[in-house]
Amino acid sequence: MTFTRISHFSLFFSSFFFISSTLSSHLYPTSATTPEKDGKTRSLYSEILRDEAVARLNNLGKVSDADGYLERTFMSPASVRAGFLIREWMEDAGLRTWVDSMGNLHGRVEGMNASAQALLIGSHLVMPFDTVVDAGIFDGSLGIISAISAVKVLKSIGKLGELKRPVEASYLISDVIAFSDEEGVRFQSTFLGSAAVAGILPVTALKISDKSGVTVQDALKGNSIEITEDSLLGLKYDPASIWGYFELHIEQGPVLEWVGFPLAVVKGIAGQTRMKVTVRGSQGHAGTVPMSMRRDPMAAAAELIVLLESLCKHPRDFLSSGGNCNEQTLESLSTSLVCTVGEISTWPSASNVIPGQARNSSVTFTVDLRAIDDVGREAVVYELSNQITKNLINFVCCGSFQHDANAVICDQELSSRLKSAAYSAVNKMVGQIHEEVPVLMSGAGHDAMAISHLTKVGMLFVRCRGGISHSPEEHVLEDDVWAAGLAVLAFLESHM
Repeated sequence: MTFTRISHFSLFFSSFFFISSTLSSHLYPTSATTPEKDGKTRSLYSEILRDEAVARLNNLGKVSDADGYLERTFMSPASVRAGFLIREWMEDAGLRTWVDSMGNLHGRVEGMNASAQALLIGSHLVMPFDTVVDAGIFDGSLGIISAISAVKVLKSIGKLGELKRPVEASYLISDVIAFSDEEGVRFQSTFLGSAAVAGILPVTALKISDKSGVTVQDALKGNSIEITEDSLLGLKYDPASIWGYFELHIEQGPVLEWVGFPLAVVKGIAGQTRMKVTVRGSQGHAGTVPMSMRRDPMAAAAELIVLLESLCKHPRDFLSSGGNCNEQTLESLSTSLVCTVGEISTWPSASNVIPGQARNSSVTFTVDLRAIDDVGREAVVYELSNQITKNLINFVCCGSFQHDANAVICDQELSSRLKSAAYSAVNKMVGQIHEEVPVLMSGAGHDAMAISHLTKVGMLFVRCRGGISHSPEEHVLEDDVWAAGLAVLAFLESHM
């Protein structure tokens, strides 16, 4: 079977959705049910990898701290209830479970050699402490539900004890981790759980407080989880005991739907810089200060935001001279660089007042820059600073870094295995295919970024409708859930 590719991205959404749906129908034919098809479906464990997995995702989606939409944050009542569900499902799959002192939920199967290096399969939201408010049900959850389902299949066919490390001819330890607070919604600090496991979470993070003044340490204590500085340091895994880390996640973008393929291998995760920029001018009355005499920081901030958009759309125009970037970096930026101004606020925020600097009156906005090339990303930040100095000479402008993380390149060996697993999964579902498994970059951050400080990492993406995520409209086809489960199963079987 071959798949028709679209030659360009300039499509209206209605056409885009129609074409994507057509490609999906080619991939998953909806012909009448036959005994032969029924037998194939059963042989591919659809009851566990699709039907039960989808039901569990839907059940998790109903566990919320709010009425009418999904809201779960670090150590909230709903997150604890969801954790009980996840733990029950882990144990049903044959995993030994425990919760560590950072709130991460672990499920472990020893295989036949408890001293072998462990394969970590993780994601956030498994013990869903971290959901973006009013979110979808697949972000994070799909990865761990698929992993649990694949382990359950191995248990059901009596092969759970056969897991091993082929390269060392020893049995594999699979460690399925449900990380807490990857999104950083409650405490505005990303990767709390996975950073603790990787040993890169500073002890000061325990004192970070939410808007109500509750600290991370308080939230854990409120759920009978005691953590001290010593126990935090003790959470770090020994790198020598870990073989690698694998994470499955929805794409959170439209590319897989565009190409008509359910799975992709992730080649790397973009580095991120988050800044807060404040512009101060002269406060005044909206009706009495002539336009020629104004120092309006709102207008200056707007000009700066437009300039930032131009810089990130056309980095060559700004960075080609000066020798800060070579051709390889410029080419990488042209395909991976993105920027977003997600928040903007003004003070005193009155319709008849020009914001300014009196009593800290100002305009503040956030900048989120992402690129797979760290040198290029840093060059963009430097150029933005230059442009501010050059263009806002009549204003006071200052910036502060809120978050800075380098890009992560996925391990070649892991990626090769995952690509084979993804190909095997789709091939089993639809018959012989001739298309390559897509290889994509991740613009979104993932727990794999933190775990990369501990061990090599690899990722698979799963197609989501319209590329929509962090929204109630987030959706994954049931057969794509099935394909994801089959891919995880195939990856585990490659270690048997």
